[in-house]
Amino acid sequence: MNHVTLDTGGFARTADRAAGAATSARPAVPADDKAMLKAAANLTRDLNTPDARIYWADLVGSALLGYLALAGALLASGWLAWASGLVAVLALYRAGSFIHEVSHIKHSQLPGFRAGWNALVGVPLLAPSFLYEGVHNQHHAKTYYGTVNDPEYLPLALMKPWTLPVFLIVAALAPIGMLIRFGILAPLSLLSPRLRDLVVARLSGLQINPEFRRKRPEGDFARLWARLEIACSLWALSLIALAATGVLPLRDFLIVLGVMSGVMFLNQVRTLVAHLWENDGEPMSVTAQYLDSVNVPPPATLPALWAPVGLRYHALHHLLPGVPYHNLGEAHRRLSAALDGDSAYHVTNHRGLTPLVARLARSTLRQR
Repeated sequence: MNHVTLDTGGFARTADRAAGAATSARPAVPADDKAMLKAAANLTRDLNTPDARIYWADLVGSALLGYLALAGALLASGWLAWASGLVAVLALYRAGSFIHEVSHIKHSQLPGFRAGWNALVGVPLLAPSFLYEGVHNQHHAKTYYGTVNDPEYLPLALMKPWTLPVFLIVAALAPIGMLIRFGILAPLSLLSPRLRDLVVARLSGLQINPEFRRKRPEGDFARLWARLEIACSLWALSLIALAATGVLPLRDFLIVLGVMSGVMFLNQVRTLVAHLWENDGEPMSVTAQYLDSVNVPPPATLPALWAPVGLRYHALHHLLPGVPYHNLGEAHRRLSAALDGDSAYHVTNHRGLTPLVARLARSTLRQR
């Protein structure tokens, strides 16, 4: 799950400027590690089937805990309200992270899961699955990754230091943006084709590349989009009306927004370290894409909170996008044991969040 629209003057222009300074020092794009790619395919053939029991139990349990904790934050006061709010953020963040799985799974293997996720999480949090479906798959296209056509990539490591705090601040403000997008702009866009084009192209994707423009949906996906957009618009309008009339007290409204903001902010922190963000806009080999991505495997324990639902194995996911989240740990164990120490596979394994953020910050400081 990615979200922020960071206008930095354009992906292509930024990448060009960064490339001019970095090209001489940047090594050639590595050739594919064929042994790693072959092992990844051969050793994980039996891990591609999602377990519906795990998916449903994890989603429903996380959502239930999140909403119960949110209720606690609304009803309690003092430290108990803050503690409940924190639990709500972590649990709803985990539940929300299933949008990533919804974008990858074959829906015939998990019938009803997409509808269930949207009902439990997507619509209530104003982040329906159509914002990610049809967008995220371009991030996995071999010739798109790290280029201007990748909606989920910015060369953050090659950009100015101020871009990192802005990257996070915009995500924290995303719930307000979602209320405006679904509660105001979506209804108004029905009256204005020009506004509708803007809403679809610029405001209908969980993306970080400001150059990306989304195309209008077609067929069954267009009908799904319409149903979810109507549901989100009705919910956003209800929240705005309840807050404006005082039926929903201002304190409660701000707590709900605060929890939603926390979910988006935490996801953006995770996005910040999902990749090394060192590509200057040129196409990359599969191995180069893998090396630009990040795994944070055990024994680290905190990634279970800030990179849940398999997101701690983000680099491995780029090698094996079809493996469901609950099997990525086993896939990592098999590949770690089978591949020798010289394999590119081991290069992407990192110790934790802090070293990755520090590495990214140091890189931006060199761009002054």
